[in-house]
Amino acid sequence: MSIHTWLHARSSMKISSSREIFMPWIGKGISSHGRSRRLTNMPSVTPCTLIRTSRRLMSIPSPHESELPPAYTPCTAPEQWHGAAAAFISHNAAVRRTARDTDLIQTDRSIQTDHPDRSSRPIIQTDHAMSYERFEAPFVPPWKARLALYWELVRGDRPIGWLLLLWPTWWGLWLAAGGMPPIWTLIVFSLGVWLTRSAGCVINDYADRWLDPHVQRTQGRPLARGAVSGREALLVFAVLMLVAFALVLTLNRLTVYLSFAGVVLAASYPYLKRYTYLPQVYLGLAFGWGIPMAFAAIQGEVPPLAWLLYAANIAWATAYDTWYAMVDRDDDLRMGSRSTAILFGEMDLVAQGILFALFGYALFLVGRRAELGVYYWAALGLVAVLVAWQFHLARGRDREGCFKAFLHNHWVGATVFAGIALALALRGS
Repeated sequence: MSIHTWLHARSSMKISSSREIFMPWIGKGISSHGRSRRLTNMPSVTPCTLIRTSRRLMSIPSPHESELPPAYTPCTAPEQWHGAAAAFISHNAAVRRTARDTDLIQTDRSIQTDHPDRSSRPIIQTDHAMSYERFEAPFVPPWKARLALYWELVRGDRPIGWLLLLWPTWWGLWLAAGGMPPIWTLIVFSLGVWLTRSAGCVINDYADRWLDPHVQRTQGRPLARGAVSGREALLVFAVLMLVAFALVLTLNRLTVYLSFAGVVLAASYPYLKRYTYLPQVYLGLAFGWGIPMAFAAIQGEVPPLAWLLYAANIAWATAYDTWYAMVDRDDDLRMGSRSTAILFGEMDLVAQGILFALFGYALFLVGRRAELGVYYWAALGLVAVLVAWQFHLARGRDREGCFKAFLHNHWVGATVFAGIALALALRGS
């Protein structure tokens, strides 16, 4: 084919607006960005001119001439091609400026030629794509990133622990008040529950910073992965406890005195797993301390009913935290940590049955002493069904089943509260 015939074919080439590339061997195309263009009004250019110009624009090293198709190896640009190269450079500079304002542009390019002998020469197409991506991550202020880490540290995105602490506190508030408690007292205890639970999570991670990196479930926590320092964790713990104490100061003196015992229980619990197999029992002592405080805040004393309800919570917390400990039992054994799950061993399900039975019996005594009505007893019946379902979930002692059984205790606490609240509301009416 003569050079004049080739130039005529090139001058009549159409480049699609949605699929555009100059030669299939270039490997990358230049988008026309939505405009259909014809090169009929531009001086003809050779493939070598396009290849060299595009590689210069895209910062691709120029290939050796032997990499080009043999038919196009001799390539010397005449004077009339300079205008085409300048137009080509200007067009691509505009495309690159537009691409910088676009997060992602990915299009396929193709060549469609209107060759006179089209029936014998197939249309050349390529699926090569060229994309412009913005690699800069969105700017996040340092203080905002730090607050996100602290929110993760206090388990702000996991409300299950807060709810397991909230329900027993509300049991005590409703029983102490004989119904709906005073609004301010309810606000103080509800906020105090969230603050003390968050502080407990922080001090627990601080105490377990030697253990958490080696436990599958906890190795992603901020302290375990080094995103938050130990000093920062202690500072967050102190701030949370001070705010909680400021709320308690608005209540009576007996409640303030009892709050000091609550601080000791919350701060010392995480360290027991190094020395005893009963940290879950101690957790029950800490998680239920809001019950005697609730009676003290409303009645000014802590009657036997409060301690009976407190004992029921200890049994319940020991049981549900044993489900939790069964999730980490293999890791705890490897690292030398202790728990009731390790203590019970193969008798863990039997021990769990005994703990839940004690929990149910204590709630029975609470209902009889407080003279609660039929709705409370119906709620206890539903609690028995929910507990049976937990044993079904954890029957294989696998991690996932035991963790689901632990999470399911939220519904147990909510059901007991609903029974107490309904019984007291109907009795009051």
